[in-house]
Amino acid sequence: MCLLQFRKQLRIFQFASNFGFHYRQQSEFTGDLSKATYDANMANISRPLRLGTRSSPLARWQANWVMEQLATLGVETVDVHITTHGDSQLTEAISTIGGQGVFTKAIQQALLDDAIDVAVHSLKDLPTDPVEGITLGAVPVRASAGDALVASRSRRLKDLTPGARIGTGSLRRRAQLLYTRPDLVMCDIRGNVDTRLRKLDEGQFDALVLAEAGLRRLGRGDRIAEVLPLSVMLPAVGQGALGLEARADDDSTRQMLARLDDPDTHRTVLAERSMLAALRGGCLAPVGAWSRVIDGQLHLDAVVLSADGRQKVSATSSASPDSAEQLGQQVARQLIQQGAAELILDARSNG
Repeated sequence: MCLLQFRKQLRIFQFASNFGFHYRQQSEFTGDLSKATYDANMANISRPLRLGTRSSPLARWQANWVMEQLATLGVETVDVHITTHGDSQLTEAISTIGGQGVFTKAIQQALLDDAIDVAVHSLKDLPTDPVEGITLGAVPVRASAGDALVASRSRRLKDLTPGARIGTGSLRRRAQLLYTRPDLVMCDIRGNVDTRLRKLDEGQFDALVLAEAGLRRLGRGDRIAEVLPLSVMLPAVGQGALGLEARADDDSTRQMLARLDDPDTHRTVLAERSMLAALRGGCLAPVGAWSRVIDGQLHLDAVVLSADGRQKVSATSSASPDSAEQLGQQVARQLIQQGAAELILDARSNG
């Protein structure tokens, strides 16, 4: 390796660094330019781990959080913003633009194309159907799974006046609210958290229902009027949790992500996702679920409702944490025996 070639290679790495690609600390080069020394030095310069994420403020927060956790492990990273189909259709209802995977498919494709190394998702957006070549490498510690009421005047759901306009784009939230308060008016809303809050402040709605975790992650916890009781509103499957995907054949990345995995959280979301998969409900169905580990036992509560909130079936069960998938399937069978499949089909037709 001649001196000119060596300097050219070094300039390439410096150029990449200037444009935001942060590499691990480079070893100090000596005057010895033998091939052995060059190879040893180059081995210490590695490409950063590329994290693919949506570009919304909440998605960026989530990606930054993952990058910070990896940094504590000595892993250098760079985030790659990807526009998904859902992001490009922000004025349309989710159900009209493709349903499942509208916020995840583009990121997963980038992962399969080796354009990124890790896909960072809100786990509630991630369909339960597996994608060949991709594995769920880690589910970090879950934040609050619940939903929150954000209101312009009233501080609690029970205090909302009859006919109050509630902004929500979720059939699950709409159905559960109508089950408790059939006198409320449900209004569809799209956009990121700040957009929705602005519409509330402009008077387009009397209240919103949003994920508590998202509000707090964005520093909007002060807008929460009430964290809705789980007896009123069971969360979406995986809500409050992140899902970090990697290519199935990328052993080094999978091993790295495994260090961010929280076993209890992973088991709880596995139970919820297994239940949803067995129901064939999809991310948009009026299905709520909440799983947790208590005293060494894994518990799962779930509900399925009609789109108008008039009908509701529920089930609960518990098992060993090592039987998370079986627990989810068991709860799904209980729901199906009560007519859950018909409710989901009806909701898809009339939701």
